[in-house]
Amino acid sequence: MGSSGENSAYGPTKNPWDTTKVPGGSSSGSAAAVAADLCVFALGTDTGGSIRQPASLCGVVGLKPSYGRVSRYGAIAMASSLDQIGPFTKTVADARQVLEWISGGDDYDSNAIESSFTSPPFQAQANLQSGLKGLKIGLPKEYFGQGLDPEVAKVIKTAITKLEQLGTEIVEIQLPHTEHAVAVYYIIMSSEVSSNLARFDGIRFGKTRDQFGPEPKRRIMLGTYSLSAGYFDAYFTQAARVRTLIKQDFDQAFQKCDVIVGPVSPTVAWNLGEKVADPLAMYLSDVYTIPASLAGIPGLSIPCGFAHNMPVGLQILGKYLDEDTILKVGEIYEQATNWRKDKPKL
Repeated sequence: MGSSGENSAYGPTKNPWDTTKVPGGSSSGSAAAVAADLCVFALGTDTGGSIRQPASLCGVVGLKPSYGRVSRYGAIAMASSLDQIGPFTKTVADARQVLEWISGGDDYDSNAIESSFTSPPFQAQANLQSGLKGLKIGLPKEYFGQGLDPEVAKVIKTAITKLEQLGTEIVEIQLPHTEHAVAVYYIIMSSEVSSNLARFDGIRFGKTRDQFGPEPKRRIMLGTYSLSAGYFDAYFTQAARVRTLIKQDFDQAFQKCDVIVGPVSPTVAWNLGEKVADPLAMYLSDVYTIPASLAGIPGLSIPCGFAHNMPVGLQILGKYLDEDTILKVGEIYEQATNWRKDKPKL
């Protein structure tokens, strides 16, 4: 668990671009393996950004599908109303292909949607001139405020200008409940963690909760507190209500635009050990990925440049079950730029 990849039982994962930096988390091994060219693609789990954020920090493509698009059977449950499995790849076309392979219904996951993701092979190169013409891109002002590294902001704005040159129309939108997303997420997620991990009682799975690291223990304690008799309404019930408002923000925004674009992470990869003693600073690194997870909508992170000599990812969010549009935008942008060709020297 966690946004840095430092909480693994096997020790911290390192970023292939600079081994003194974190790779992001929690699907850090998958992101680092694809970035270091150790595999063609890898799967990760995204609960609050754990595919998109490490993809951004490691300079690869990361796709969080819509909630229910892919079965979670085989993954250890963390927060069941948020968890989603998706691919890390080197290109958007590969992400499209892997999503076709892994999507669809599953009798072992009641949340898995029966219909699979299918789309004809998309020829991005042939669509460079006309593929995005008339498409409306929403820019949430809440994603470009205080807390965003100015160098990262510069890279993201350059990427948005490129999308504009490719024929899109930029529309300013509002996601007013974004400021509450981190608080809502950490109440709901921790509550579900405390419930899901209660099954590790030493009887059925061979592991007991006292063998967990400090971060899972912290989340179990937070969640147990939120679900306790005297605090359930004040914390969990209230968080669930605000989650509905966050989802409604996206519903209203998508009436004005086709996709929403912004940063994945407020910063590039930071130094190993830098935020270990400050959980709140670590939690805030997911501020731009959490809202989409709470709403259950798909999100894509694609490489769009460098800040402080480390990769930056552009986040593209789409309507529920409309992975096709965000993949189309990502693929045309990818073909119109050369960022996908940059590889770490490792």
